[in-house]
Amino acid sequence: PPSSHKTYYYNTETKQSTWEKPDDLKSPAEQMLSKCPWKEYKSDTGKPYYYNSQTKESRWTKPKELEDLEGKRAALLLSSCSYNPVIVASPSWSDFRTAEATAPGVAAAPAVQADNTAAMATVMEVETATAVSEDHLSQAAVHLTAEVKPADAPVASLESTAATEATASVEVPKEERPELQKKTYKWNTKEEAKQAFKELLKEKGVSSNSSWEQAMKMIINDPRYSALPKLSEKKQAFNAYKVQTEKEEKEEARIKYKESKETFQRFLENHGKMTSTTRYKKAEQMFCEQEVWSCVPERDRLEIYEDVLFYLAKKEKEQAKQLRKRNWEALKNILDNMANVTYRTTWSEAQQYLLDNPTFAEDEELQNMDKEDALICFEEHIRALEKEEEEDKQKTLLRERRRQRKNRESFQKFLDELHDHGQLHSMSAWMEMYPTLSSDIRFANMLGQPGSTPLDLFKFYVEDLKARYHDEKRIIKDILKDKGFLVEVNTSFDDFGSVISSDKRATTLDAGNIKLAFNSLLEKAEAREREREKEEARKMKRKEAAFKNMLKQATPPLEPETSWEGVRERFLKESAFEDVTLESERKRIFKDFMHVLEHECQHHHSKTKKHSKKSKKHHRKRSRSRSGSESEDEEYHKKKKRSQSKSPSERSSSGESGEWVFHICVFLHRAQGGWDTSGSELSEGELEKRRRTLLEQLDAP
Repeated sequence: PPSSHKTYYYNTETKQSTWEKPDDLKSPAEQMLSKCPWKEYKSDTGKPYYYNSQTKESRWTKPKELEDLEGKRAALLLSSCSYNPVIVASPSWSDFRTAEATAPGVAAAPAVQADNTAAMATVMEVETATAVSEDHLSQAAVHLTAEVKPADAPVASLESTAATEATASVEVPKEERPELQKKTYKWNTKEEAKQAFKELLKEKGVSSNSSWEQAMKMIINDPRYSALPKLSEKKQAFNAYKVQTEKEEKEEARIKYKESKETFQRFLENHGKMTSTTRYKKAEQMFCEQEVWSCVPERDRLEIYEDVLFYLAKKEKEQAKQLRKRNWEALKNILDNMANVTYRTTWSEAQQYLLDNPTFAEDEELQNMDKEDALICFEEHIRALEKEEEEDKQKTLLRERRRQRKNRESFQKFLDELHDHGQLHSMSAWMEMYPTLSSDIRFANMLGQPGSTPLDLFKFYVEDLKARYHDEKRIIKDILKDKGFLVEVNTSFDDFGSVISSDKRATTLDAGNIKLAFNSLLEKAEAREREREKEEARKMKRKEAAFKNMLKQATPPLEPETSWEGVRERFLKESAFEDVTLESERKRIFKDFMHVLEHECQHHHSKTKKHSKKSKKHHRKRSRSRSGSESEDEEYHKKKKRSQSKSPSERSSSGESGEWVFHICVFLHRAQGGWDTSGSELSEGELEKRRRTLLEQLDAP
């Protein structure tokens, strides 16, 4: 290959050098091309394609933007042919040609020196044989060429015949040319040197299908070319680089192909004319002229298209679902805000209301809502209104019940207040309390409401007080027992109440129950008094009987004409005499005894016999007389005690007058304390008279 020199650029101000051409030295056409986002690349088959680094878009045809820029660049280059091709660069930048560093024997081309007078550098580019075909439009530029003598020694065994073509440049004095800053490389290991050689190949853009000769032309002038001293090592590293690069290029191609498929899929998914029902033939007619369609093979295109249709169907279904939900919510909000729609509104009425609603009339999507969905939404709204109506009714009912309950509770408290003040108790009557109850507002609030009436509550309250009677009566008895107070016949209720109220346990007692307890205790006291009086009467009867028995058993027997003063001394030491403490009582008993003795003796001696025809009649009369006497005697002495003593007379059936008189005397003896008679017979009238007299005496106080 011909000898070549590479241009580098040196900044006199920053003392920096670079291989790439600075923007300050680029021509306007080059600057326009560098700013264009479209770059040209080649596929695996060598076919050029264009890639936009900003939009990530790729296409096979040359973009119109790039064509316009290249046209402008060609026009600028053609217009510059009439004058000297000197490029005015930045004062701080100068370009120089490097001598061949890696191939000895190749003479270095003269360097370009900036003009000292104009303080500007004249740049003359040296183009190698491999860079000639870089741009066809650049061939219109005029170059000044000069022959350069070949070097004395060959470059290497690879380059036996090398012709060097260099572009002539303006002679720059050596003293004004800055020193070339050469990079020096050092590798500690062979692996590092091999890696540096591979990086050189990658940096120079050596592709995987390049030959060794083509690669040599691109890397031979770089100092890293000598990283591996042996040619075999260079070729081995070159082959390894090609394998690795081929993998990377395939991976890059795969990624680009994947990106093109994804781009194609996104294009179809987002295109406005694509739907889930669009057929492939129709899509091909619409998009066949677009690069995004043609960059994907037919087989993959069909597969992607099917996936897109599935995606669009799912998307449309989701959109329909969202639209249905949106329309549902919109219709629900409209119905909620329509005050004239109640739980009694019909569907036909609701439709007319919706047509008159401005929000519904302005919403086209809502007007296109499915009628069945609209009806279902309306039904749910009506059910919600019915539920609200039912809840309102329940709340109203609960409020009314609560009001009634509070009225009852207030009336109950009113009764408690009356009870606490002593106006209401267990003995209270409704008619007595009605004037007091009816004058209170709490009584008026109870009127007209269902359930318990004021009368019912009053009765229940009084019954509850009465039910407490037995418990409170025990408390009252305990208080009386603790106070040592006994209710007597002459005890007043005021005294009783004072004793009860002095105890703290009486604070919970009902006044009516206290009165009932007092009445009960007073009745018991009266019963005790009556029993005591009866017992005193019985004792007195026994004393009188004992006294009469003493008189009857007196020895000698007493005569009817005997006086008390005459016989008193005879009985002083008798216990029956001492039991009757009052002298007046002794005289009364003696007088009664003597009176009975006198009359009974007279009756005994008046008759001794009776006619036999009257025996049966006399027997019946005696039986009746005895029965009457027995009934009176039982009333005073109790039936059980006297029944046995009366049975002998009842068993009597004799009709003899003496025997009948004997029974009369026995009866009189028992009635008056038991004394013996002579057995004289008495008439029926006299017996009845005697019996009545005896009963009157017994009943007398």
